Amino acid sequence: MIREESISVIIPTYNEAGNLKALIPLIKAEKNPKILEIIVVDAQSSDQTKKVAENFGVKFFSSKNRSRAHQMNLGAKHAKGSIFYFVHADTRPVKGFARDINENVLKSKLAGCYRYSFDSPHFLLKINAWFTRFNGIFAGGGDQTLYITRSLFEKLEGFNEKYTIMEDFDLIRRIRKISSFHIIPKEIIVSARKYEVNGWLRVQLANSLVFTLFY
Repeated sequence: MIREESISVIIPTYNEAGNLKALIPLIKAEKNPKILEIIVVDAQSSDQTKKVAENFGVKFFSSKNRSRAHQMNLGAKHAKGSIFYFVHADTRPVKGFARDINENVLKSKLAGCYRYSFDSPHFLLKINAWFTRFNGIFAGGGDQTLYITRSLFEKLEGFNEKYTIMEDFDLIRRIRKISSFHIIPKEIIVSARKYEVNGWLRVQLANSLVFTLFY
């Protein structure tokens, strides 16, 4: 039986001051003693990301490399928890996420993510979100957040920093080779900003190209 463990929440950022003002209080509001720390790893932001993180009293590290893979590895290097929970700044975890994660780890589900829904009523985005309930090759993108035990993460040697994108899918592909991957049947909230700025079709085409090249 795997014992209940402490959680390090790791947030990679670049110019995310506004989102941190909403995300950090949401995590702190959990008041769960299993949430050991919140770590922000920033890639030389030009906004007030550092100041916001420091004002909330969370751990802050600066990365010279603007790469999520590098930033998340750096956060894990400094983390003290036995479970890492990687969260993008523009996502909003569900209430009780620490309990969810620990319950899964106690069942030997050592890595996984959530489903998600967008903060937009657009029907095409509702279709996109609906597919996040399936645990297939498209499951586990960073927007779904990712939990993984320290031991498994270290066994896999973390994120592969040769990837500037798709680092999350690469890690999950490697997880599946030696363990299992799980989707918690609850929905976190994800920002629709990239679709609102670039358009649904353009983002879908870009995603399709990236997935094709990756696989």
